[in-house]
Amino acid sequence: MIPTVVWGTGNVGRAAIRAVEAHPALTLTAVLVHDPAKTGRDAGELGGLGRTLGVAATDDIAAVLAARPRAVVYAASGDIRPDDALADIGRAIRAGAVVVTPSLYPLYDQRNAPPELRDPLLAAVAEGGGSLFVSGVDPGWGNDVLPLLVSGLGTEVDVIRCQEIFDYSTYEQEDSVRHLIGMGHPLNYQPLMLAESVPTMVWGGQIRLMARALGVELDEIRETLDRRALETTVTTRTMGTFAAGTQGAVRFEVQGVVGGEPRIVIEHITRIHPSCAPDWPSPPDGVGAHRVVIEGRPRIEVTVEASDEGENRSAGGNATAVGRLVSAVDWLVEAEPGLYDALDVPLRPAVGRLGRSTA
Repeated sequence: MIPTVVWGTGNVGRAAIRAVEAHPALTLTAVLVHDPAKTGRDAGELGGLGRTLGVAATDDIAAVLAARPRAVVYAASGDIRPDDALADIGRAIRAGAVVVTPSLYPLYDQRNAPPELRDPLLAAVAEGGGSLFVSGVDPGWGNDVLPLLVSGLGTEVDVIRCQEIFDYSTYEQEDSVRHLIGMGHPLNYQPLMLAESVPTMVWGGQIRLMARALGVELDEIRETLDRRALETTVTTRTMGTFAAGTQGAVRFEVQGVVGGEPRIVIEHITRIHPSCAPDWPSPPDGVGAHRVVIEGRPRIEVTVEASDEGENRSAGGNATAVGRLVSAVDWLVEAEPGLYDALDVPLRPAVGRLGRSTA
């Protein structure tokens, strides 16, 4: 059994506790938390399992890493604290752990990550012998392994399009939805996630990964952006009120240009309410989906809908991201120390998990 730590118990961390507990090769040995109110609580309670696991949450990072866990699922946010997340992850690698995380977007394509991110991690690998695999859903399997797999079913492939189409009112991440993405702000507000070059920073790595797997050279990576205002004030279950006239929908593309044409495209269409931008594509059930479209012969379209925690679609997405990461742990433990990406780490069947329930 591989001793495994879950670091962080928010939206991703809850799913990580469940995934580690379900994996037949892993054993949960510690849970790290930041909130003092969570210290001492049982991991089963924090993970929403409805039963205890006998592992009490702690905020003592030094003690947990001193025990030399073989794996760490780093589930703390890196969106608004990237420097802290980088330091935490490096610390775990230096302790000899295999680290899997969705928290640092530039490292999804670790080969092309900026030196200021990559070099400290390579030094940590050399010092401690740990490893790192960064992935998720979008960016993640929704625009690397899934579209690449589906592209292999085509005879002629003109364009690969990966879409995330979501109603963000199901999210429980108000700071990110309002301030990073701009929902509920006037249209003259500049949200960080939509600033020029930021979408390429987040999703460009996925474009490069697909291009590398397909054996094509990119001319460049382009961005497009469209924003729409709410026509009426709406109230959401998790994040309160969003006023008429403020941003209610966003549509952008990150385009990999090959031979002068956009051939590899990652598109996001997100709303805070389905009434906004009704002419844009919508998910089949109005809530959320990830879709891959292969334009060519034949035309192929695959839509993935995931739900968890009471049919919550955003929780379902988090759970699939965690599933991809946790399923990679035993493979990484057997591999040489280093930095890995989605083209290195195989997506494997759920061996040993069929019919195994954690709830």
